[in-house]
Amino acid sequence: MSASSAGSGYLIKPFDVQHRRGVLVLHSWWGLTGFVRGLCDRLADAGYIALAPDLLDGELPTSVEQAEGCLAELDMNRSSALVLSSARALRAVCDTPAEPIAVIGLSMGASWGLWLAARSPEEVAATVAFYGTQSVDFNESRSAFLGHFAEFDTLVSGDDVVELEAHLHLVGRPVEFHRYPGTAHWFFEADRESAYDAGAAELAWERTIAFLDQHFRPSLSA
Repeated sequence: MSASSAGSGYLIKPFDVQHRRGVLVLHSWWGLTGFVRGLCDRLADAGYIALAPDLLDGELPTSVEQAEGCLAELDMNRSSALVLSSARALRAVCDTPAEPIAVIGLSMGASWGLWLAARSPEEVAATVAFYGTQSVDFNESRSAFLGHFAEFDTLVSGDDVVELEAHLHLVGRPVEFHRYPGTAHWFFEADRESAYDAGAAELAWERTIAFLDQHFRPSLSA
């Protein structure tokens, strides 16, 4: 396995895997952390090329207040352009560059991943959202959707989750949403010690890999 990193992101490719396809990993407002890099490594172990762009320009907030400040300072037009250009850059390094990619987003990154699937439908075949929603129109999307949501979440309301799930069903997209009892926002991220739930995180990971294998991985005979 080989890995490379730069100021703009982290890219890793698996060895000895045919027809490797790409997964764009969009981090939360905690930045491009070691956990996010490790998530990319796990995707490479599963046979995918993974790219995590740095959406915060190197910032790694250590408190909610700092994270909110970084988010407030972001240029949304620049961020959207970065998400889109990252998706296209990932496609370019895949073995099958004409095919769309998958997206995994965490919180803020989940909102961006959903936005990408809606606004640039040709780029995305499968979208995984961890405790994040979007209110854009998904009529043109071609993606399948998997959602992981906490039972107790102060940042994402249950109504927002229900509305998103209903809208995706209404426009005819494959949808699979899961709620994890007893969990809070950040339950998947091992470096968020106060919220991390190892059992729920492992179940969410197993469901994510199964979802990607079902909706995204090409046949090795192709």
